[in-house]
Amino acid sequence: MNDNDKKFKPFIAADKVVPELTLTSISLGIILAIIFGGANAYLGLRVGMTVSASIPAAVISMGIIRVIMKRESILENNIVQTIGSAGESLAAGAIFTMPALFMWAAEEGSAAPSLLEIALIALCGGVLGVLFMIPLRTALIVQEHGVLPYPEGQACAEVLLAGEEGGDKSKTVFAGLGIAAVYKFITDGLKLFPSEVDWEITAYRGSGIGADVLPALAGVGYICGPKVSSYLLAGGTVGWFVIMPLIALFGGEMIMYPGTDPISTMGPWDIWDNYIRYVGAGAVAAGGILSLIKSLPMIIRTFRDAMKGLKKGSGVQSSERTAQDLPMTVVVGGIVAVAVAIWLIPAIPVNLFSAFIIVIFGFFFATVSSRMVGIVGSSNNPVSGMAIATLLISTLLLKATGNTGMAGMTAAITIGSVICIVAAMSGDTSQDLKTGYLLGSTPKNQQIGELIGAVASAIAIGGILYLLNAAWGYGSTELPAPQATLMKMVVEGVMGSNLPWTLVICGAGIAIVVEILGIPVLPFAVGLYLPIHLSTPIMAGGLLRWWFERRKYNSEKEKKDVVEDGILYTSGLIAGEGLVGILLAVCAIIPMGEGSFGDFLAGVLPFNLGNIGGLVFFALLLLSICKFSIWKKR
Repeated sequence: MNDNDKKFKPFIAADKVVPELTLTSISLGIILAIIFGGANAYLGLRVGMTVSASIPAAVISMGIIRVIMKRESILENNIVQTIGSAGESLAAGAIFTMPALFMWAAEEGSAAPSLLEIALIALCGGVLGVLFMIPLRTALIVQEHGVLPYPEGQACAEVLLAGEEGGDKSKTVFAGLGIAAVYKFITDGLKLFPSEVDWEITAYRGSGIGADVLPALAGVGYICGPKVSSYLLAGGTVGWFVIMPLIALFGGEMIMYPGTDPISTMGPWDIWDNYIRYVGAGAVAAGGILSLIKSLPMIIRTFRDAMKGLKKGSGVQSSERTAQDLPMTVVVGGIVAVAVAIWLIPAIPVNLFSAFIIVIFGFFFATVSSRMVGIVGSSNNPVSGMAIATLLISTLLLKATGNTGMAGMTAAITIGSVICIVAAMSGDTSQDLKTGYLLGSTPKNQQIGELIGAVASAIAIGGILYLLNAAWGYGSTELPAPQATLMKMVVEGVMGSNLPWTLVICGAGIAIVVEILGIPVLPFAVGLYLPIHLSTPIMAGGLLRWWFERRKYNSEKEKKDVVEDGILYTSGLIAGEGLVGILLAVCAIIPMGEGSFGDFLAGVLPFNLGNIGGLVFFALLLLSICKFSIWKKR
């Protein structure tokens, strides 16, 4: 530890005790974990991307605890965001893999995974992700203070330190949530206008353009910014305006696998579904592997340094409040208990060999993820690359040991699910512990909070996944589940099922060219994999952020406030749409007459405003972002 580390003084001194892990903070944290976990699950299954919930959770916490309840404990607010962000991370890891189990069940005509199975898999991954990170806290958070920035952790600490503005800022989040909820209900509930506007370009056969005019997509674009949004749109442009027209031009009357009809009879959506999805899958898989290869030196160095730091940091539990972790006996005992549970519980479809793979890969990727998010941030953490690498290796090992067929593929996805959740949770735990280190939280209380968030979210995510599948089904237009579909393709390909490998390899080749050109591969590949109708509204949100950042302001603080208000409002948009999306899923499975309650809602209005109406409402939605940022009265 250098001199700067020794001199560091947190906001709340170590010898000062203030309310922290209280009934209020636990209850509010659990509610936010379920809300943001559900919203992120819906967003990820629709778009293939998730967003961090730490800052919105912190702001809502301040609005409720400080303004409404008149309690003033910054550490209590920190526990709320710690528990709340755990729900978002666990959901992000779960939706990348678990829907593959539902898709296989639908294809095979077998039973879908039970609520208990989903909850236990998610719980094992969530608990392991937290426990694996705890021994690394001293090495990564304390000894590397000033070296590893942990950008989201620092940003969340700054928001909490600006707590006197909590009431005003929380109103912005709630405004976004409410507006998005109403917008989502009138478009996908009442069907006042289509949530997806679409035009086929007949003069340029095989191509088309459109947009899913939804609040969450505009919010994702604003939060990700113009660069990432442009990479997504670039990938979509290559697919819909280059590859698809070429297939239409040269295909003619040919029937090309995996399609079953002549290409001349196919519209843009048919070409995308039969061919571009596989090209995009190859690009995303190659992008994930390339990102992992590029990170390999850092991964090796990270693991080595973390192990050295762990050795230095192991010792007697400190009596100082801000240095107290959960006892190592509890941590090791918990890891062993979870590993045994994974092996012995019948509801989890893995054997002893698979449980061993989970523990080894889990510890390695938890260590890597915990350090990497300190350097590049959680948003750039290559979780999907880690999941693909895990699936490739574990599927090969399972196949080599005779675990083939549906049982082997189910075991591989289960392993991938746990590892994906472990990597996401360990990264989130690191960011939260960095926030706590800056504020002066008790690490042990935060670690308990992370475990509480993991348990609450694991119980909720099973119900959410089951509900969404029952309403629309994974792989459908409403819920394409892009990441899970990709993981499913990877496992099927390794196990020897029929995949159009030429298309997959073409996608990998495109990803390599993009990498050579110096363009970030993963966002481009995801844009190629998804319909362009998702990339265009994301680009609209990104352009709005670009405009905000380049306008003239009276001061740098005014600019920062405008951009941050936009982030808080669009975070509310994402949460609001996700919650109403889940509500509409409930309506879709409630029987009413010959249809469902969702069908009844869709027939309430005798008219539909059509594509133009959708564009007008989306333009009004973008103007609302201006209203709550640039035009906001202070």
